[in-house]
Amino acid sequence: MSSVGITVAGDSDANLVAGLIASAFNDLDVARWLVPDVVDRARILPPQFLILVEHALKHGEVHLTVDRDAAAVWFPRDGSPLPAPDDYDNRLAEICGPWTDRFHTLDELFDAHHPHEPHDHLALLAVLPGRQGKGVGSALLRHRHASLDAAGRPAYLEASSPESRDLYLRHGYELRGEPFTVPDGTPLWPMWRRPQ
Repeated sequence: MSSVGITVAGDSDANLVAGLIASAFNDLDVARWLVPDVVDRARILPPQFLILVEHALKHGEVHLTVDRDAAAVWFPRDGSPLPAPDDYDNRLAEICGPWTDRFHTLDELFDAHHPHEPHDHLALLAVLPGRQGKGVGSALLRHRHASLDAAGRPAYLEASSPESRDLYLRHGYELRGEPFTVPDGTPLWPMWRRPQ
């Protein structure tokens, strides 16, 4: 495969990145639990992910392939909690309507399982469905891991499918305890990568 060009996303890329993530995550089991109705899910996920992307542009880093077919959302964590996104509860309720409580439940699960030691958190890694399995996500991982390894810094993530879990295992992540589940039983795998 030819090399994948990667750039740091800016504010003008926020909507594109949010839409890309929504497209990539739309059919995941956890997304189906969050918003069971397929029409509602397609409407809700892009603006909901926009909240997170805008937050990362302020407090973290968003990497985007130059072909604009994949993105990674990272937050450096120093052991203390990140501030909440601006006006988070109101924005979430406006976007998610009757499904808002499920998004809050997922947030609480993530918070309860998040490690406290310093690390970089890969909050989201998304590849457009037609580009999955072609090494694009791996290129984004290698790009960030190079700087983390040079800094001696670990990384953490929650894998949302067996396929993504196996991808991360191939990139040096290890399972960190047992998977935790959303209320319908869908598992999420906490994973940790030591610097290499």
